[in-house]
Amino acid sequence: MAAGKGTRMKSNRPKVLHRLAGRALVDHVTDSAQVLGARRIVLVTGHGAQQVEDAVAQRARALGHAAPVFVRQEPQLGTGHAVQQAVPQLPDDGIALILNGDVPLIAPATLQALVQACGGVRLALLSVRMPDPTGYGRIVRDGGRVVAIVEHKDASDAQRRIDEVYTGFMAVPNALLKRWLARLDNRNAQGEYYLTDVVGHAVADGAEVVAVDCPDRVQVDGVNSPLQLAELERAFQRRNARALLEAGVRLADPERLDVRGALRCGQDVEIDVGCVFEGEVVLGDGVRVGPYCVVRNARIAAGAVLHAYTVIEGDAAGVEVGEGALVGPFARLRPGAKLGAEVHIGNFVEVKNSTLARGAKANHLAYLGDAEVGERVNYGAGSITANYDGANKHRTVIEADVHVGSNCVLVAPVRIGAGGTVGGGSTITKDTAPGALSVARGKQVSIAGWTRPRKAGKG
Repeated sequence: MAAGKGTRMKSNRPKVLHRLAGRALVDHVTDSAQVLGARRIVLVTGHGAQQVEDAVAQRARALGHAAPVFVRQEPQLGTGHAVQQAVPQLPDDGIALILNGDVPLIAPATLQALVQACGGVRLALLSVRMPDPTGYGRIVRDGGRVVAIVEHKDASDAQRRIDEVYTGFMAVPNALLKRWLARLDNRNAQGEYYLTDVVGHAVADGAEVVAVDCPDRVQVDGVNSPLQLAELERAFQRRNARALLEAGVRLADPERLDVRGALRCGQDVEIDVGCVFEGEVVLGDGVRVGPYCVVRNARIAAGAVLHAYTVIEGDAAGVEVGEGALVGPFARLRPGAKLGAEVHIGNFVEVKNSTLARGAKANHLAYLGDAEVGERVNYGAGSITANYDGANKHRTVIEADVHVGSNCVLVAPVRIGAGGTVGGGSTITKDTAPGALSVARGKQVSIAGWTRPRKAGKG
């Protein structure tokens, strides 16, 4: 169910599209359904329906998944009314697992337990105990049997003292669900069609109703405000940090880590404070990541070091950093960057769509774009590859053991022969021979006694 407006978010964006750990809230929920191997995912939209549907469908295509079936709830007349819109999409021989698009941290294992409790023959509810259950529907029992769910606004004083609450998740045989949904009415304090009323209809029909206890309350916490979103973000990151620590990763501060994708680490990995990992990131044995690095879609080989404030912006193919390489501080690796073993990329160096072979170094204030750099090349401070002619990109090849002086411009397409030297301040537009010294710069002119221009009226 993803039809709500989310007024308390104070945003023009539909609530379920707000992001947690780099993914929309609704994406977390649909991903859990994918893990369960759902035969069909039906997404009920309402507020901002087109925007939600477009975003979900686009992500499904990007992941190679089938998009959910979209049905709309217009107007929004309650949770029962929302599920009624999905009825035509529910085959009689299946189980409906009803999820909430604004409850992102529900675990697939918890959902699997709920489906198993249903077993295709009974109504299974996911419940949790809360010290303060205000606002939640109470699970009412008679001699241990679940007999009803009473919404807070409709509950008596005695029922409001019940601390076992309904989480909004249920599993129910489709054939039974359709029968009970058809009997819903809106005679209640909010004038809405409550999904929870199916419990009373199930009991009246003699069907078994069971409650499955959720082992972790954060799994069923919903997002209704920016504060709650921030709290769940931190809960999610604590979960990631705990898993990494238990696997042997050294985190300088577990409270200052953000994983917005999948992070896999080898042995003896060290991660300093304030780091952000996005997409698919692999850190090999002994990798050290300095403070405030941002790493997206990258494979960092054993023994490499990312110094402080390094930014790696890999695409789906991923940036590669070789064994023992040193990167940063304040370096930027863009899509297509591939660094060999023991490569050094220093402060304020940018690398894009370029390969650097073993031992190559660009230590200061440089740009390498669309380049192939050989072993042991030393690339000077302030030097750049001029790879774009205004219409097309061209490649630069710098063969092994070349030394490029400071403040050079290599105008692509161009090849610098092995063992050659490019004199500082040169603009190279033609291929150079192996072992040659190449210098291309204007003759220095000094004018003695030269007077600078002055503004009029200054004397």
